[in-house]
Amino acid sequence: MRKFSNSNKSKSTRVAIIGAGNMGKCRARVYSSFKNVDLIAISDIDEKKGKNVALEFNCKFFKDYNQMLKKENIDIVLISVPTKLHKKVCLDVIKNKKHLIVEKPFASNSREAKEIIKAAEKAEVKLAVSHVERFNPAIQKLKEILGDKKLGKITSIIIRRVGIFPPHPVGDPNVIMGLVIHDLDILDYLLNSQQPIEVFAKGRKILTAQGEDSAEVFLSYDGISSFIQVNWITPGKFRKISVTGLEGYAELNCLTQELEIYKANCKRKIASFKEFMKYGQPVKKEVKIRKREPLFCELESFIKCIRENKKPLVTGEDGLKALIVIEKVLKSLKNNKVIKL
Repeated sequence: MRKFSNSNKSKSTRVAIIGAGNMGKCRARVYSSFKNVDLIAISDIDEKKGKNVALEFNCKFFKDYNQMLKKENIDIVLISVPTKLHKKVCLDVIKNKKHLIVEKPFASNSREAKEIIKAAEKAEVKLAVSHVERFNPAIQKLKEILGDKKLGKITSIIIRRVGIFPPHPVGDPNVIMGLVIHDLDILDYLLNSQQPIEVFAKGRKILTAQGEDSAEVFLSYDGISSFIQVNWITPGKFRKISVTGLEGYAELNCLTQELEIYKANCKRKIASFKEFMKYGQPVKKEVKIRKREPLFCELESFIKCIRENKKPLVTGEDGLKALIVIEKVLKSLKNNKVIKL
């Protein structure tokens, strides 16, 4: 595996980006803010867009990403192109022996994802999939709380990821591939890679005929049920997770990185109206969280895994698992029936 030598540990990590769209530009902003990280170049077939981003963040521009890979000394490549191009671009980056982070969805389908994983393993390069919510400090804290059994046995998890229609959607707008895949990876992370037993999905095309812009997904795990609601309809941006356990309840706001834990405070006998009014009101505790930008944490983590020769927090296999479930969700949506995994 190509990795940093001990003599280079104090030197800058050299990063490049393929794709100058919204996410590519957002990455450029984050990467250029790092200490000991040099944003070397950005590539995009849209020369005007790519040059503007390169100029803004003081790096080189290449219309042909293969020329960039050959000419520049690069440690990490971020791939932020339409999903249908992921396989080709990933394989080209891997062929050039560069470590890579790929935007979600990992690939167009699970078959292509498996090809990319196999190529990365053969080339001995690190491959990470950008399910960036795993790097949200609030989600990491929630996982810690679940691991410590502070809520007792978990019975259900509800996730809402709703908001207005994206101003610049990539490809055909579809909330299943665009949004649900985030939440499938969150569930995989919180439930320690437990896979669902069956799924059922409903979706609608309300604002566009191109793809579903509103959907609900039901998932059954071993003793746990989950409900995911996504849309580009709600006049406001909400990203919330609710977890119910036999000994407590948690509410997490992914955007504000705020986490609250509720514990029961009930009496068997109620002696007065005042006690009746208080009946069922839980004890609430706000969990302290050090708020950080998930994209920043993602690159920081990936650099560390390369330096220390460890697995990325979100591996190609993790991205593949989310794709396999998404394929079942899409099948359920198409056939209007429960699909078993």
